[in-house]
Amino acid sequence: MNRRLIKALLSVLVALTAATWGYSQTRVSMSGDATSVKAWADARFARGKVPPFSFKLDGKSSASMLPYWKWSKEALEAPDPEGFGTRYTWTDPKSGLSVICEVKGVESCDQIEWVLKFMNGSDKQNSGQISDVKAADMAMVFPSQGPLELHYAEGNKISRKDYAPATMVFKAGDATSFEPLGGRSSEEAFPFYNIESEGSSRGVMMSIGWTGTWHSDFEVRKNGTMEVKAGIKNLDTYLKPGEEIRTASVAFLFWSGVQMDGHNKFRRFLLAHRYPKQCTKPILCSGFNYRDPQPFGEYSAITAEWAVAMIHRYRQFDLNPDIFWMDAGWHKGASDYEHGQSWATTTGNWSIDSKRFPDGMKAVSEAAHEGGAKFLLWFEPERVVKGTDWAVEHPEWMLDCHQPEGSEESTWLLFDLGNDEACDWLCKEYGDLIAENGVDCYRQDCNVKPAPYWAANDEPGRTGMKEIRHIENLYKFWDYLLDRFPGMILDNCASGGKRLDWETISRSIPLWRSDYYHYDDPDGYQCHTYGLNYFLPMHGTGILLPDEYSFRSSLSSTLIFNWKITDGGLNLVEMNQRIEEYRQIQDYYLEDYYPLTGDGDLTGHDVWLAYQMNRPSDCSGIVVAFRREDSKTDSITVKLQGLDLDADYSVKVDGSEEETVLSGRSLSEGYTITLLNPKSSTLIKYNRI
Repeated sequence: MNRRLIKALLSVLVALTAATWGYSQTRVSMSGDATSVKAWADARFARGKVPPFSFKLDGKSSASMLPYWKWSKEALEAPDPEGFGTRYTWTDPKSGLSVICEVKGVESCDQIEWVLKFMNGSDKQNSGQISDVKAADMAMVFPSQGPLELHYAEGNKISRKDYAPATMVFKAGDATSFEPLGGRSSEEAFPFYNIESEGSSRGVMMSIGWTGTWHSDFEVRKNGTMEVKAGIKNLDTYLKPGEEIRTASVAFLFWSGVQMDGHNKFRRFLLAHRYPKQCTKPILCSGFNYRDPQPFGEYSAITAEWAVAMIHRYRQFDLNPDIFWMDAGWHKGASDYEHGQSWATTTGNWSIDSKRFPDGMKAVSEAAHEGGAKFLLWFEPERVVKGTDWAVEHPEWMLDCHQPEGSEESTWLLFDLGNDEACDWLCKEYGDLIAENGVDCYRQDCNVKPAPYWAANDEPGRTGMKEIRHIENLYKFWDYLLDRFPGMILDNCASGGKRLDWETISRSIPLWRSDYYHYDDPDGYQCHTYGLNYFLPMHGTGILLPDEYSFRSSLSSTLIFNWKITDGGLNLVEMNQRIEEYRQIQDYYLEDYYPLTGDGDLTGHDVWLAYQMNRPSDCSGIVVAFRREDSKTDSITVKLQGLDLDADYSVKVDGSEEETVLSGRSLSEGYTITLLNPKSSTLIKYNRI
């Protein structure tokens, strides 16, 4: 057999040795245990192995190259005191191109993650063409070859279906794929999954970290393995001498039991190890009589005097939030109604309107601080309207996607955050504004789809580079703010919840998870809470009306009450009752979650929706249930979860002083909730005796 044929066969064999996920145990206690995530990493990223990621270099598969490249390993400082970190590097001895995989994990939680980077070590020549980069490319093998289920959520569509839970049951040959639209990471698709092997009572939570256009692919083979691939969607580039890029990160958390055991283990992990510490407590926010003073939208007509007066007014009636919230419209030009301007047509004028705020925001922030609250201020640096200050003063930092005249996008530019000079300038510009005005919470919106701007400005042969540099510097900018202002809360908004992924949740939380504006449709807000709670414990939305049904429909770990307390038709006593109820139950939203009405279509006005928040720390919990206005049934039977079957529980139904004693077994087998009136709700509390 000739050398060429032998080499070809070896390449095929190497390619077939795809990284197999042979993780048979989900609970480990010692780092030296062969079943630990660290031991798994050491084995899978070892010298001569095909690692669980892939790419192509000049069209050639990485699986056929990496086992022969120079390999090295070094310890990284673990970002988590309970975690570990390792950097693995493969270097092509001919070209000097290096592939770097930085692996982190928390063994006590059975969690591992990594990010893939590329560096051209040559100081003279460009690298080969890098394409088809998959940060994860592996075959998952479970102990049982029974059915595999993929549990996921819909992405943000600005609809009642935002974050709707769904399950796909796979049989051999089945496949599915996901990707977001427009360059925002959770628009139309959601980069968090739960892969369950029912037959083996095993599963893995999977997350993708890339705040641009990622993709994920799942396929079950005839041998029962599930092939999993994920990475950046649009990348086909060479690297210039000395150039380095990062790509997507991926994370996996192993669990055993049933589906919700995986989701709840993931929720607990996020609160203990992923979210910034200042973002792990319930947060109650309030506006300044939202959209007042009229007639402008948002806060385009607000003044410092009005804002301070509203703070005093809210405090007068004991309506005390944790954060006072100044949204869009405070900046220069936003109140220029004579020329048809608004907040949306003047982004790019990032200076405070001196007519309405002659001393900046300091008076407003100080008034909030006097009452023990923080002050939040809205920004939107990436969408720049043509003709505004930034566009005129820094045209070299603006990207145009050249849309047809008449379209909204034809009047917009994208701030070139990927330009290092522009990013450094933004850090200081916004950082100084925040410091000078006493801002505690930075809210970043993004109402532009950035993908067309990136694509229109990529250099020939460098597809994806504008996106990569933009996302890299978005993280750099947010990290700068968190370093400069320890304890600052970053509120991540992109038309409401369109940038939720593994990377953004390590830096921020979505206080406003959807721009679904229908305040007269609380059923939609119920759906958002119900679906997003499967994966993320920290998120919130607004509430305009203080009636019980509307208020409970917006309950979550964070909440914004946008009540207009100058409206004579509203009941201040009722408002105080709502806040008191929220304060009593808010901590439950940070513990275990159980959906009680399945994961089918719950968007109709003719259904019941119910969920349970269970607190293992003191064996208590709540059940929140809604009978919608078109429902024909006055009762529903649900099965509570997470209870001690052999214990007794004291159960108190909303509106009743009586307590009923029921066993954990009976509650888990079936508990009937009755609501005689359509469009009504109930809050049930229980405690183990």
